[in-house]
Amino acid sequence: MTATRQILIASDHAGFKLKEKLKPYLERQGLAVKDLGTYSQERCDYPVLAAVLARRISTGRSHKGILICHTGIGNSIVANRFSGVRASLCYNPKAARLTREHNDSNVLVLGAAFVSVTLAKKITCVWLNTKFSGGRHKRRLELLKKIEKEIRA
Repeated sequence: MTATRQILIASDHAGFKLKEKLKPYLERQGLAVKDLGTYSQERCDYPVLAAVLARRISTGRSHKGILICHTGIGNSIVANRFSGVRASLCYNPKAARLTREHNDSNVLVLGAAFVSVTLAKKITCVWLNTKFSGGRHKRRLELLKKIEKEIRA
């Protein structure tokens, strides 16, 4: 299968091993994976890497990304500070499905301390293959955009 869609991925040192296991899985799904770091298990600061990925989503240079750190909480906090980023921390496939259906999530956040490689692949598969359901959720996304504009004004 030819890689036709791009996905960004980044992790800190605590998420490095899981990131490295997910990359070949994503490529087998037909995705062109753009790894934004970290590139080793050497200690690093998660806010820097999360910001690089979130900035690319926020500016429209990319459409989807995956962030991985120890719990996922720190990456979620950083990514959701960027306009237009809807980062969702998911520990199970149901949450992944709902965040795509209801929130049109564009960044999946995983906590390496809480998900195995197998579970991370299941969560990622559901997240990648679930469409935004629109309807009443579209109205709520429009409200989120309005709130973002008010905050930044």
